[in-house]
Amino acid sequence: MKYIDIGGSGLRGSAVTLGCMRIDQLSEGEVAGLIGAATDAGITMFDHADIYGGGRCEEVFGAALARTTTRREDIVVQTKCGIRPGFFDFSADHLRASVEGSLRRLRTDYVDLLLLHRPDTLMEPDEVAAAFDELVTAGKVRHVGVSNQNPAQLELLRARVRQPLIANQLQFGLAHTALVDSGLNVNTGFEGGVVRDGGALEYCRLQGITIQPWSVLQHGHIAGTFLGNPDFRELNEELAALGAEYGATPAAVAVAWILRHPARMQPVVGTTKPARVAELARAADIELSRETWYALYRAAGNRLP
Repeated sequence: MKYIDIGGSGLRGSAVTLGCMRIDQLSEGEVAGLIGAATDAGITMFDHADIYGGGRCEEVFGAALARTTTRREDIVVQTKCGIRPGFFDFSADHLRASVEGSLRRLRTDYVDLLLLHRPDTLMEPDEVAAAFDELVTAGKVRHVGVSNQNPAQLELLRARVRQPLIANQLQFGLAHTALVDSGLNVNTGFEGGVVRDGGALEYCRLQGITIQPWSVLQHGHIAGTFLGNPDFRELNEELAALGAEYGATPAAVAVAWILRHPARMQPVVGTTKPARVAELARAADIELSRETWYALYRAAGNRLP
């Protein structure tokens, strides 16, 4: 496993993060086994959100961690907040209440990284700044960031928030390549040339913000995995061939494709199976060539200008 300095903040996390969105389906013992498998594979970072499983995911993780030999200070726990039933809410009161709830469910005194989940168009940046100041000063949150935000939204926050925004979660993977499409198709009439995110990739690189790709093995908006999907026959054939070459699963090669990008992204992989964790962690040890990276990009149905 490789490790990165997230957003240049000094917060060190594994290059691959374990997403905990579906662990509400598991028992405490099963989650304890999942945590053990992750740490055995070198994964030290775990991704949550207050809405996952209606809070149950954080709750079972906190209880399970207490049953393991893993020390809280040896892992990085991040969570997200701001989504409520039917609306988004970045009000100071909600941010404070959300963090308190997450800390209680996770059975911890602090979260290493707090992310604003989905953009709230009714956001008052001064309210966010006040909540962040209070939470960081109290030691309940150590670092802050965002999720699913474009450069203008980040700049709006940065105009008021004193803490560095060290991470931005954005969907990215072989079947969702919008982050790189527009940059590869500058000044063309091709569909890929449409800028959908305001240049988020280049902006985050310039500002030293770590991109954390989510739904890395999905196509569309969490429509399902592309692995084994007949609609992605060429891509699956390429991944299988490379997997045989590297002694890894096609899924690990797909994650390695993300890690090959010089932006030093930190993909979030979601699984509830301990054996699968070890397979996916293997991605950090696979180094794809430039030629192979582009071959997979084309195999996923993309064209180069």
